[in-house]
Amino acid sequence: MSVTIYVEGGGDQRALKSRCRDGFSAFFAKVVPAGQRPKVVACGSRADAFDAFKTALRTGERAVLLLVDAEEPYESGCPGWQHLRQRPGDHWERPPAATDDHLHLMVRCMEAWFLADRAALAAFFGQGFQESALPGRREVEQIAKADLFSALERATKPSRKGKYGKGEHSFKLLGQIDPRRVAAVSPHVKRLLLALGAQEDALRIAQR
Repeated sequence: MSVTIYVEGGGDQRALKSRCRDGFSAFFAKVVPAGQRPKVVACGSRADAFDAFKTALRTGERAVLLLVDAEEPYESGCPGWQHLRQRPGDHWERPPAATDDHLHLMVRCMEAWFLADRAALAAFFGQGFQESALPGRREVEQIAKADLFSALERATKPSRKGKYGKGEHSFKLLGQIDPRRVAAVSPHVKRLLLALGAQEDALRIAQR
């Protein structure tokens, strides 16, 4: 059974929300079987995504997921709802009908996923892309958000497409990266893809 996934992203513009939806859909389609691919709802802000998710639960939907940035450092083993309840600016309480399985976090933000597939980054930005400016560590979930965006800016600024822009580039790039490479270095992405119906075998890839 396919699910509906309420995603943070897309801002308040219809065109950008459409690109967000298309980017996530393309990302999932690479490893999730055709009959199980989720319906992606790009909600704009994280608060709007949470509100849409809560509304779906209240109206009786159960095949729903919420996907938002963790934003802050995320402690291993900390339940996602606890993280969002404690995070300044959120203080979200888990809805009565929700379980831990309903919530998925982009740790710390979606841009961390891009570092898992540097070949796709290089191909996307083209001539002038400076891969050496990216962090060397493989544990992409542990890279501070400020460091991540600073590194992306340094790596992409000399490139053919120019400096990374969240609205301009993010969702097009999302549709081009390999989810298997992301799952290999991001436990939270692997958990999400398995929840959506991807099989363990489909997520295996030789590491380079």
